[in-house]
Amino acid sequence: MASTSLTFASRAEHRAWLETQAALPEGFRAGTTALEFVPVEVPKPGRMKLTLLALERPTDAFAFKFTRNAFPGAPVLVGRRRLDGPALGGIVVNTKVANVCAPGGVEAAERVAAEAARLLGYAPHEVLPSSTGVIGWRLPVEAMLAALPRAAAALQPGSIRSAAEAITTTDLYPKVRRAPLGEGSLVGIAKGAGMIEPNLATMLVYLFTDVDVSREALRDALDQVVEVTFHCISVDTDTSTSDTIALVSSRRRPAPPPGALATALAHVCGDLAEDVVRNGEGVHHVIRATVSGARTFEEARGIGKAVVSSPLLKAAVNGNDPNVGRLLCAVGKHAGAAGIPLDPARVTMRVGDEVVLAGGEMRLDPEKEARLVAHLKAAELYASAPSPDGAFRPPIDFPPHERRVEIGIELGMGAAACAVLGADLSHEYVTENADYRS
Repeated sequence: MASTSLTFASRAEHRAWLETQAALPEGFRAGTTALEFVPVEVPKPGRMKLTLLALERPTDAFAFKFTRNAFPGAPVLVGRRRLDGPALGGIVVNTKVANVCAPGGVEAAERVAAEAARLLGYAPHEVLPSSTGVIGWRLPVEAMLAALPRAAAALQPGSIRSAAEAITTTDLYPKVRRAPLGEGSLVGIAKGAGMIEPNLATMLVYLFTDVDVSREALRDALDQVVEVTFHCISVDTDTSTSDTIALVSSRRRPAPPPGALATALAHVCGDLAEDVVRNGEGVHHVIRATVSGARTFEEARGIGKAVVSSPLLKAAVNGNDPNVGRLLCAVGKHAGAAGIPLDPARVTMRVGDEVVLAGGEMRLDPEKEARLVAHLKAAELYASAPSPDGAFRPPIDFPPHERRVEIGIELGMGAAACAVLGADLSHEYVTENADYRS
């Protein structure tokens, strides 16, 4: 997961750092545009951003992962068809409308992809459509077709930062991460802030490399890395209908050394996964629950997710209140429901550097309480304050630091472990989701 060493004093400083991460690997181009439209379902003006992520020539080296939500969006349905295709030449992404269970959704997605493919000089099946936004609305296809030539005209091979910005919706800031890979590089961008408990991927993630790696190697590496990165985060326990992750290689540079792809992919995906949590809707604190001494990885992950998903614990962390009884409750609730035979006398729990449970007994005192409060406050990204209209909205649009609330849980049952990232529950989260379509 991300380093805790990065700090930013301003939006400008953060955006300048993003640019240092944003160089596109060889063989890729990115272009964006925007359009105005009026949704059929709600007759009020809306603004959509369109992004083209294009290869200079189609490649057979690509991998996709999609949501397990039983109501997948039309782009996910189309993407599943593309998995067995011979080549990929580009991805077209729209915001504002998720194209989920909308009348004619698959046909609409295919029309947009076909027009993007025509502009790129590729076959329709060589472009992947991808959408995020309001569930149930129809795509404004004609307006999108009219706008796509502008996105194609904006294609450039230098930086992916404009695309990282264009795919955001309720995100406070864009997310870009990179890692060296052999004689090339691996670069990723992500969109995600709410409706985040990935179940194969996060909402939208696009990863690009220029090293010569086969389709099979890409897919094997992505399968493994997703399990320990995007499958180990949760903002609000809701799995999106549109979760998509794409990994694409232009195969323009020599093959990397054995194991290098997995290492670089774990680095980039781990950082992006934490960026998604830190940029979650209304997030004041990132919480990392590290569970060790479990019998299996799945049991460790289940307990970690139970901790970061507990509404009571999330609310307490938001208020910088070290109410560690809620931690005890969350672990015990999941273990009991899942039939995990915990022995309380063998369980140890820590918050920061402080032991709060050992030998089946809570270990608390006034001095420790003060140190726990200090640990929570040190991890806080910002403090809540009502806006002039009385609502709560984040006062920042950049991440001031990468510190976390650290929770450690040793189960004393086995050798398996897992670290899960989650977030607190704030006034801002409620404000954002009460007014999401407004």
